[in-house]
Amino acid sequence: MCLDYHERGHSFEAVERDDGLLELPGGPELYFERPGEWEPLDRNAVEWAEGRVLDVGCGPGRHALALQERGHDVTGIDLSPGALRVARDRGVEDARKCDVADVEEMDERFDSAVMLGNNFGLVGSADRAPVVLGGLAAVTTDDATLVAASMDPTMTDRQVHLDYHERNRERGRLPGRVRIRTRYREYVGEWHDYLHAAPETMRELVGDTVWTVEGVEQDGPKYVARLEKSA
Repeated sequence: MCLDYHERGHSFEAVERDDGLLELPGGPELYFERPGEWEPLDRNAVEWAEGRVLDVGCGPGRHALALQERGHDVTGIDLSPGALRVARDRGVEDARKCDVADVEEMDERFDSAVMLGNNFGLVGSADRAPVVLGGLAAVTTDDATLVAASMDPTMTDRQVHLDYHERNRERGRLPGRVRIRTRYREYVGEWHDYLHAAPETMRELVGDTVWTVEGVEQDGPKYVARLEKSA
C-alpha cells in the first residue's frame, strides 16, 4: 500500500475488525503529509521531543522526517518492510524492522520516544501495556520524554462501536481494545490487538510504570500526551 502510493500516487487502506466491520479510514495519503498539512495536535507533539528520538511505528516516515528536519537524530522502527523501504527512500536516515515489544534488544539509549499517529495503540491491551512501556523505559535515558497519541473511544455515538465496547466490557477488557487487520488489494495483514485509550485510561495504564502523564492536549476524541520518567 505504502509502496504503491509512493511510486504511483494512489492506493487505499481497508481496516477490518474482528466483528466483521470493514472501514476505509483516511487513506495512505495521511502517512505522507508534510508538517504544514498536519493537524495542530501533531505539530505541537513533535515540539515535545528532545535529543535523540525513537519513532515507534514510523511507517513511511512522516514524523521521522519532520523530526530530522528539526535537528534530531531519529531512529524509526516498524514491522512493515514496504513502509520501511519507503521511509528510507524518502530520506529517513535510520529505519529498522523491529516490534515495539522487542525494543529492549536495542543496545542503545534515546532521549525521547514518540508514538504518534495514534500509535499508543501499539501497546495492544491493558496486560501488554506495562511490558511495552517497560521496554521503552529500558532504551531511554533517565530523564526521557514519551510523546504518545491516542483517542477516547467512548466519544462516539455510532452504535456499532458502542456495541463493540460493551462486548469488551463483558469480557473484562478495556472498551477501546480492538482486534484488527489491514487489507489492500490481494494483501491481508495479520490480526493484531490495538488499544484506543482515553486520557484517564492512559494514566491508569502507566500507573505501575516509571512513566507519568505530565500534559495532555486534546481536540475532540483525539489527544496527545507528554509522559516523563519518574524517579
